[in-house]
Amino acid sequence: MDTSLTQSHEYDVVIMGAGFAGVCQARHLLLTIPNIKVAIVDPRSPERSEEKDLKIGESLIEVAALFLCKELGLHDYLIENHTPKSGLNFHWSKNPACTQRLEDYYHVWANRQTPISSFHINRAKFEQDVLRMNKDMGAVFYNGRVVDTELTPGDAVKSVKVKRGDEYIMLHANHIIDAAGRKFLIGRKTDNLLFGSENLLGLNNGSAWLRVKNVDRTIFQDGYKPLGTFSSPYYATNHFFGHGHWLWMIPIDRHSMELSIGVVHHHNVIPSENLDSQGKFKSFLKANHSVLDRVIDSGNIVDFHYWPKLAHRSKVLFSPDNWYVIGDAAHIFDAFYSYGTTMIAFAIEGVTEIVRAKLAIEADAEQKRSAYNDFNQAYARSVNCLYRGHEKQLGHASVMSWRIYFEYMWWFGVHIPMYIGKWHLNLQFISQYVKIANSNVDGLFADLCKQFDQLVERDANLGLMDCYRADQLVGGYTTLKHFDDFLENTKFEPRRCNVFASMKQAYFYIAVWYIVFQWKGFGIAGILAPKHIYYMCRMLVLSGKAAIAELIYKFKIRKLPDSSQIEKMRQEFKTYRTHLISLRSLE
Repeated sequence: MDTSLTQSHEYDVVIMGAGFAGVCQARHLLLTIPNIKVAIVDPRSPERSEEKDLKIGESLIEVAALFLCKELGLHDYLIENHTPKSGLNFHWSKNPACTQRLEDYYHVWANRQTPISSFHINRAKFEQDVLRMNKDMGAVFYNGRVVDTELTPGDAVKSVKVKRGDEYIMLHANHIIDAAGRKFLIGRKTDNLLFGSENLLGLNNGSAWLRVKNVDRTIFQDGYKPLGTFSSPYYATNHFFGHGHWLWMIPIDRHSMELSIGVVHHHNVIPSENLDSQGKFKSFLKANHSVLDRVIDSGNIVDFHYWPKLAHRSKVLFSPDNWYVIGDAAHIFDAFYSYGTTMIAFAIEGVTEIVRAKLAIEADAEQKRSAYNDFNQAYARSVNCLYRGHEKQLGHASVMSWRIYFEYMWWFGVHIPMYIGKWHLNLQFISQYVKIANSNVDGLFADLCKQFDQLVERDANLGLMDCYRADQLVGGYTTLKHFDDFLENTKFEPRRCNVFASMKQAYFYIAVWYIVFQWKGFGIAGILAPKHIYYMCRMLVLSGKAAIAELIYKFKIRKLPDSSQIEKMRQEFKTYRTHLISLRSLE
């Protein structure tokens, strides 16, 4: 690397990119590791206009919301500056030629607020605000463009060359993080990127989206629903489905009535030339989801963007050479379910723990690096498989509703309690998780996708499966139900939440769902097929193993309080009566 005509500065960590992943990573490092020296580099001005800073991915789900609210201390900020999220709603047109009103669709509504509240965010505002917070905490921001990086092997100091105006600045650090999105600053330099459907479980998608202000939301729904759900349909994330595509409608500003409206399309069904301009996107909406076209026409369009190729992934996420790729620089698959910020939350916590362990020269630092890389790769792969076969299935209301129900079972039954208890940072737990996750992607999930395709091909009607209702499987089960009292008893410290209790129940009900699905979709032949018997038994075996792990875990923590803060308060409270008596003695 040419270092002529530069200033030189030294840091513990240099983060390239001040988007969502970059500013969140910086804040997490600053809050977690005392006195750490962090530099952030981004070519955009910190005062950049929100009007021209279009983002994709404004909807949070529970893990990302917990990360921002608890790990980054931004709960009050989110309440005061961004919009609430009332769950996720799904809509399929009854007749594709008639989509003028919401009544022209079949629906799966969020019938209540989920136990862990979430948000929609105005990404441009969030990134500017959190960058400002980071600077106030001591992070140094360089408003410039990265022109080169020197990624030395092992623990040797790395370098980042930044062009700022007419000068060049050299930043040296032990750790380099690429959070610069699709610039792929590290990915291209290290040949770390994988594109193409052959590397993405068949995924080949693109996306068009716009923002629109001052809309008339009564076109969507007037809010009066005395016999309806106890949540706001407008302030939910709303998904609209059709053959080879799905659309989102997300409210991102309550004052200006601003919406993000976009589509993810699959190229083998809908080619780019049908959507690659604002006019074409509007024509597509008018032809397929005219209710959304009417909403847009009621307001003022702010901006439009199109990505012809949405999905990619990386070969390595956390390198033994102390470089890391996170956010869109690492991978993106599809905005469906809004998993992007959740993958970022898991990655950031892993990176911070690796950096902390390496700076402290801990003996297991490299073991953590390797394990966290494997976990985040396995988790990303499981997210990738959520979109396998979407091009055929999205527009089929019955089949897709069964698929959504199945995927919700894993989210609420495994992923959320895993995050609550910080099990994704426990080396023993994640070694088992990686094995199970990879086995499911290649086994049960792959086989189910083929069966979903078969049902779509014969236009089978299994009924509309509602992922929010509790009257569709045995025992009043609902996907939102949690089986450890982590919320009620504030078990938010690492490994206080008994994830095994949740996994035991989740695997059992997944087996029940699988039996019902086989019966409704394929009859007795489906239930008795050897492969299907194997998958049913495998889920029941995993449930049994989780039950044993639950008992062992309960024994190990039998003397630990659910919450050390609550226990401390209880101990302090023991002097309460004595305190009152001492006050009376002064009268």
